[in-house]
Amino acid sequence: MRGGKGAATRGKRREERDLAGVMGGFTHLDAEGRAVMVDVSGKAETERRATAKGMVHVSADTFALIREGGVEKGDVLSVARLAGIMAAKHTPDLIPLCHPLQLTLVQVDLRLDEGACGVEITATCGLTGRTGVEMEALTAVAVAALTIYDMCKARDRSMRIGDIRLVHKSGGKSGTYEAP
Repeated sequence: MRGGKGAATRGKRREERDLAGVMGGFTHLDAEGRAVMVDVSGKAETERRATAKGMVHVSADTFALIREGGVEKGDVLSVARLAGIMAAKHTPDLIPLCHPLQLTLVQVDLRLDEGACGVEITATCGLTGRTGVEMEALTAVAVAALTIYDMCKARDRSMRIGDIRLVHKSGGKSGTYEAP
């Protein structure tokens, strides 16, 4: 057998290095490219926060109904706020590789934006821990937006959910990120 066991081991290491380069150093993939939950046990606990935003564009009639509290299903903004809070707390049930976290802050704010004819959603999550809370903030925004859609769809099926993005992140090894 040419090369023997040593050559096979070197070949495997080279393959792992090549795969890591192809995968761009993604931490949720092992050497074979399989999905894994990242081991954060060796990371230091730091205060971490993340804020995400998104928008639900609605028709002028739907905007007026939301503003006046006239939607048949109830108070759209209050229900969407609660849905966003609950979603943040259940993120690891929805996103397979997210760590279950002991959130110490979940704040969901909804603002009627007349100029955009929509509802702007802002969610901030925080904790002291070993991993960030970006996914929790993003999930809160997405579920709050879907709740607005659900509550208003009988009147307005043309609503658009969009521009869901991370706008701030702090804590951890990578430090602070502010969206441009």
